[in-house]
Amino acid sequence: MNMLKDKVAIVTGASSGIGRATALLFAREGAKVVVTARRRQMLEALVEEIAAAGGEACAVDGDVRQEALHDAAVEAAVGRFGGLDIAFNNAGIVGDLVSLDQLSADAWRTILDINLTGAFLGARRQVPAMLARGGGSLIFTSTFVGHTVGMPGMSAYAASKAGMVGLMKVIPAEFGPKGVRANAILPGGTDTPAAITNAPDAKPELLAFVEGLHALKRMAQPEEIARCVLHLASDAASFVTGAAVLVDGGVSISRT
Repeated sequence: MNMLKDKVAIVTGASSGIGRATALLFAREGAKVVVTARRRQMLEALVEEIAAAGGEACAVDGDVRQEALHDAAVEAAVGRFGGLDIAFNNAGIVGDLVSLDQLSADAWRTILDINLTGAFLGARRQVPAMLARGGGSLIFTSTFVGHTVGMPGMSAYAASKAGMVGLMKVIPAEFGPKGVRANAILPGGTDTPAAITNAPDAKPELLAFVEGLHALKRMAQPEEIARCVLHLASDAASFVTGAAVLVDGGVSISRT
């Protein structure tokens, strides 16, 4: 299949986890991909892997809190590949798991700056490039935390990701008539390097607990989340916009 044939995409936070899996899938489905993250070496390895499989990609390293990164990513999409059709604003952090009364203002600002302001800065630069192309699709990585469930120690993370859903909903209200769609995915527990279950001091009991929170009694693989992103990016979702899509293995509804 070539669901994204002749499309050009930006993927932020592409060096590992959901971002990396999505970049690989986009490329397999025919898209030319601009991948961004802070870790240049990992981005270059990803670009080489995409090229070895017959795809096209280029790397732009930097911090999503900096406008210069988003300028460079869009310039790479337009200058190297001819335009921009898709943006997956995925970069983010969980931060330290501490209660609200123990959370410093600096830690709060860091999490919101990376997760929410980073997504805003990306979208602000991406939308004009999509308008020049006649439309496009933006996808944001939010979470069920702060949307359907409140979890201790995650106040800043929840606030940043809930704010992202609000940001996403305004975009199609403003630019839908011009062909721009925007949606958010809300993943459940996903087996990525950043998952708390993969922390150096994580015990098997923690993994069992997290898996048990889900109706499917397991965590997702990044590729499973990527397939939902692909759908939202593609013309198969041409009438889907303003949606916060749960891809959470039933963690939001599980009571067993």
